[in-house]
Amino acid sequence: MKSKMSKRKSLYMALSILVAVVIWIYVDVSNDRVVTKEFKDIPIEFTYEDTVLADRGLMRLEEGTDTSLSVTLEGTRWNIAKLDPSDLKVRVDLSTVTTTGVQNLTNYKLVFPRGVSTSDYKQVDASAYMVRVNIGELNSKEVEIRTEYVGSVAEGYTAGELVLSPAVIEIRGQAESIEPVSYAMVTINLDNAESTVSQSLNYQFYDKNGNVIEDSAIHASVEQVQATLPVNMTKELPLTISFIESPGASEDNVSWEIQPKSIRVYGDADRLRAIDSISLGEFNLANLRSSSEYNYSIPIPEGCENLSGVTWASLKASFKDMTSASLIASQFVCENVPEGKNAEVLTEELEVVIFGTADDVAAVSGADILVVADLTDYSAAAGGYTVPARVLVETSGDIGVSGTYQVRVNIRELTEENEPNHTGE
Repeated sequence: MKSKMSKRKSLYMALSILVAVVIWIYVDVSNDRVVTKEFKDIPIEFTYEDTVLADRGLMRLEEGTDTSLSVTLEGTRWNIAKLDPSDLKVRVDLSTVTTTGVQNLTNYKLVFPRGVSTSDYKQVDASAYMVRVNIGELNSKEVEIRTEYVGSVAEGYTAGELVLSPAVIEIRGQAESIEPVSYAMVTINLDNAESTVSQSLNYQFYDKNGNVIEDSAIHASVEQVQATLPVNMTKELPLTISFIESPGASEDNVSWEIQPKSIRVYGDADRLRAIDSISLGEFNLANLRSSSEYNYSIPIPEGCENLSGVTWASLKASFKDMTSASLIASQFVCENVPEGKNAEVLTEELEVVIFGTADDVAAVSGADILVVADLTDYSAAAGGYTVPARVLVETSGDIGVSGTYQVRVNIRELTEENEPNHTGE
């Protein structure tokens, strides 16, 4: 029984202490009790070092320069407690420095974390009210970039010319720091590449004997080097041509050959991988009447090289089955007759030349041909005119019409006695 009472008494005492602590913290925070705290070894960062200072031929030296500072801040207990010391920085402005030597600068600023109100804190003390900085003369020089390759491109591919950006690296620093630097080295991994390799690479400085140089006092113009290595391939590309078909002149009825049939080209793998042939252009079959030969300049894909050395190709083409015939057309109509007018075709017969396969041509007679006079451009005309006409062959065969045609038409104002007559009757 006594043991149970003892445990209960201990529990009550613990709860009482906890409540007392909570009340104390609440009263302490709510009463805005002001306290002070020293924040030690706050890192110093310098601004305008690589811009204004460098433009003046000056640089900050590590030796003899302060790297940290301690400050004492005043604020409410709550604000002081929630401030993380690792988020504080001391920022020193070097834009006012114009000479070399050790200097004490007072223009430093305590930088608080983002989102923290600086009005909640007051700086009441510091380990130093000036920051010591050692300034020396800035020297610079350019060093070449050398490349080390790891692996190789895939079988059947070749590497092109490597492009580095920048092509050289400018380094700045004290003469004794930059003078030993002979070159910078980057390493590019090819890893059986089948397309252009583009990488942002870190570099390492070396002396003339190939020894690595590790010196934090060397300032470089860039942090990384962009390397681009084209990966090329050779590909056989057939030469092609596009035929423009028309009535009586279809591609199925043409025998054709291109010489050479293909050429070998060399160029960027990514570009050539997407190309399956080279087109010489278009050829209108309406212009083909007999076996003929036509020459074309061979266009090479951009950025590629013609390994075959042939720059011209020839097209030999002829119809497999082609004949023509002259027929007399006697059917005429007018189209696009101006409103309020009457048109009469005066031409009674017209010789028309048609072409196509022998069977299709043989199946056409003059009765299958309709000549259509077009009066589009004669809206204000009256009287007799020779107008353009188009010839229609009204058969199921594939028939073309050679040449251009005109017919004689008489155009009159429409009257009650003069009913519309748009035919040749």
